[in-house]
Amino acid sequence: MVKGNKHIIALYAIVIIAAVILIGWIWRSVKTSHVEVEADQHIDITPQQIQSIKAIGEWEFLAISDEEMVDTIRRGIFTDDQLVRIYYGTMRLGINLKQVESGWISVNEDTLDITLPQIGLLDKDFIDEARTKSFFESGTWTAKDRETMMRRAYQRMLQRGLTPQNIETARQNGEAQVRQVMQGMGFKQVKIQYKD
Repeated sequence: MVKGNKHIIALYAIVIIAAVILIGWIWRSVKTSHVEVEADQHIDITPQQIQSIKAIGEWEFLAISDEEMVDTIRRGIFTDDQLVRIYYGTMRLGINLKQVESGWISVNEDTLDITLPQIGLLDKDFIDEARTKSFFESGTWTAKDRETMMRRAYQRMLQRGLTPQNIETARQNGEAQVRQVMQGMGFKQVKIQYKD
């Protein structure tokens, strides 16, 4: 019986020593193992995001309201005919995203590079004919006469509205708006330029 106890005690000792060795090995491997979590700083833009941006179509960056008075006189033998009209219009400057070229948006390391089309007049029919008023009218005038006056008003509005200062203001507004949209989509670094 004493001999049987010795075997049991020896067996227990072996099991205890094996357990201590196993616990020590597990403890050492847990303590020396290193888990590292790293954020991926690389950004990607998906084709769906590119399509949703292009779907915006025309993007207005600056609206310029103008009023132009145009007059014309037709000399007669006894009297002169005169027509004075006031034209109202709003020129809208911006870009048309359907005009972007292949590769207009790309990722360069942590920066989103965007090349936009040139700023331009979004709507060439900017004179509001419903608001056009005859300020003074004497004599008989044809539709062709009125059309000629409207073309003169149109050219004057273009000269006053499409100035380098207004185009630059539209460019700056455009950069700010595009950057805000892209940052709202999660892109922190955004570089914007306009096509030459």
